[in-house]
Amino acid sequence: MNVTVFGATGSLTVDELLADGHTVTAYARNPRKVPDSWTGKVRVVTGEITEKTKIYDVVAGADAVISALGPVMDRKAQGTPLVAGTQYIFDAMHTHNVARFIGHATPAVLDPHEKPTFTTRFTTFMPRTFMPRAYEEITGMCRIVLDSDRDWTIVRFLAPKHTPKQDRVRVGFFGTDKIGFAVSRADIAAFTAAQVDDPTYIRRAPAISN
Repeated sequence: MNVTVFGATGSLTVDELLADGHTVTAYARNPRKVPDSWTGKVRVVTGEITEKTKIYDVVAGADAVISALGPVMDRKAQGTPLVAGTQYIFDAMHTHNVARFIGHATPAVLDPHEKPTFTTRFTTFMPRTFMPRAYEEITGMCRIVLDSDRDWTIVRFLAPKHTPKQDRVRVGFFGTDKIGFAVSRADIAAFTAAQVDDPTYIRRAPAISN
């Protein structure tokens, strides 16, 4: 499949997609951070998430779109550019008739069939209280996804770690399944890439942990 990845710089997800045999277009803000290993394997387009025309161009011809975008945790940051960028992505998906979307979020965003638990309440209270701009951005992005008519999946996680893939990966929903806190970034990448052609979690927001 042809997959367009946003927030791709340094992303393990791109490597997983390549290993799975997909063709990847990576939309990256900083070309200096693009891995040398992608040379000749990945089409890299440099641009800001607010550049509407470029976003429309990289979505054209895609079979699926992955967004690994996440809010900047700098208290001095202003505005919610990722919300605007996400809207551009979905507008482009409508224009080019791209159905499949996979994104990332935290448990501050609930699955449509989920009820709040201590974990989801806590992970909502903390950013909303101490990082309100970032909280507004992640919830604003996800609101666009949840309200869309696309075949979306939101992969949620709490504490990503720079560790290798683990033997156990738990996937499920808060209040129903036993989900932990820490999760390997490598496992997030593998699970995210696998959703491209897996219909199991279409229009759901599974949580993942080790």
